Amino acid sequence: MVGGLRKLTASFVVPGPCGVAVRDRLKHLTLEDERVLRAVGAHQGALASRDLKARCADGLDHSADTWAARKRELTKESSSRIAGAITKATHDQWALARRCQAAYIRKLDAGIKMLRHRLSLPVGEPGTKRAAGGYRSKNEWFRKSRRLATLTARHTAAVADWRAGRVRVVRGGKRLLNTRHHLAQAGLTEDEWRERWEASRWFIAADGESGKRFGNETIRVTPDGEVSIKLPVPLAHLANTRHGRYTLTARIAFAHRGAEWADRIEANRAVAYRIHLDVDRGRWYLTASWQRPVVQTIPLETARARGMIGVDTNADHFAAYLLDRHGNPVGEPHRFGYDLSGSAGHRDAQIRHALTRLISWAVRVGVAAIGIEDLDFTAEKTREKHGSRKRFRQLISGMPTGKLKARLVSMAAEHGLSIVAVDPAYTSQWGGQHWQKPLATPHRKMSRHDAASIAIGRRALGYPIRRRTAPPPHDRSDRAGHRTAQAGAGDQGREGTRPPTTDRPPGGPSPSGKRKREPSASKTVRDAPSTQQWVQDSLMWTG
Repeated sequence: MVGGLRKLTASFVVPGPCGVAVRDRLKHLTLEDERVLRAVGAHQGALASRDLKARCADGLDHSADTWAARKRELTKESSSRIAGAITKATHDQWALARRCQAAYIRKLDAGIKMLRHRLSLPVGEPGTKRAAGGYRSKNEWFRKSRRLATLTARHTAAVADWRAGRVRVVRGGKRLLNTRHHLAQAGLTEDEWRERWEASRWFIAADGESGKRFGNETIRVTPDGEVSIKLPVPLAHLANTRHGRYTLTARIAFAHRGAEWADRIEANRAVAYRIHLDVDRGRWYLTASWQRPVVQTIPLETARARGMIGVDTNADHFAAYLLDRHGNPVGEPHRFGYDLSGSAGHRDAQIRHALTRLISWAVRVGVAAIGIEDLDFTAEKTREKHGSRKRFRQLISGMPTGKLKARLVSMAAEHGLSIVAVDPAYTSQWGGQHWQKPLATPHRKMSRHDAASIAIGRRALGYPIRRRTAPPPHDRSDRAGHRTAQAGAGDQGREGTRPPTTDRPPGGPSPSGKRKREPSASKTVRDAPSTQQWVQDSLMWTG
């Protein structure tokens, strides 16, 4: 904290995406095809569940030897490649659970700290913008003291699990598991829930291998779209081609990035595949993914060279404004709305559509980068901090900050745009203070969000948010000085002395050398100037 304000972090160019994933539907599958896919998914899913159980039992005692032992056991009932894919997925899932456990502990720490702070204040103590006050009544104080005891017990248990290396993982998802006890509310029958549960626990995936034919030996897709699967040993009798493989009748044709995918498999470069069933639609899908070489991000000065679009993220829209390379707003504010209600698929589609329109506008105006806030509401969503402000907590919890940043980076990279992340501190406050009123006209309505987008763009360009500093004081001459935010001495077009209102400087001749008007005769008689020289005599001392 400097002068009561939080220290701002420097802006930076966000690294580009390092992977690609495309998906296509497996159409016209026969009943035999679906029977084989279900059998393979159920068999390998059981192996994956057993391996995850063994990995969780190992805890912090995991080593390369235990990994090799688990892989040998799986190879007996599948193949070495399938066993490698299962163990790798198991390790990723365990590591994700471990990171979530650490985030849960940090959340409990923040809640306990806030509760202790508010409980230490007198009842009814008013709060400030940066610090919460005391509780409103003795009843609320007592209930929060009980909640403090509950969070402390949870924190103790979570820390004990963390130190022991214990994680709790559910293959298929904890939410779907709990739905089993609330089938009426979910609108499902027991058979429908069972179908969803089994499909979510299947495992039909294979890692890519560079140098192998078409980039994958387990799930192979040829350039003409033929899909074949290497069956595990217990299911080898279901093969319909040589070498224990089953070829599907469906054909794959990736409409998106199809040329890039074809180039990779024809060069025998690694491509990973995953097959899954969408139970709601009754459709099978195949997802192809591969890694891209790490691309060096452009320097920050290069991203700022052609101006910037500042974007303010809100609960229902993006507020965007175009700024030139000097930080001046150009044109009118833009808004790209979206609706985050409904299902996860609907919300995701709304975000994609809004980002598509934003990026298309950025390409049209010719900028090289988009400035956006580096949002993270991890420490701002606790009920202990905001208390009864339930709508505000729902507002910041409903904003998909993580998915938004990932999607924006990947979509912008396809159009040659860079993303500049800036510190979000005070952008709305200072933007509204310095930009909302000056840019408002009878024909332009400036909102606080529009002004915040200008503040974000100026911060991304490296300029201060305020337009100009306050003028120097003139109550004392020794305090007067130059403005602190102005163009340098060598910059072209900088502010200088205001030109005279007439066509000549004061006291100088006119450009034509003639006076525009003859002087009129004076109507008063003035004394001639005196030629007497005034000399001060030296002082004489008289005694």
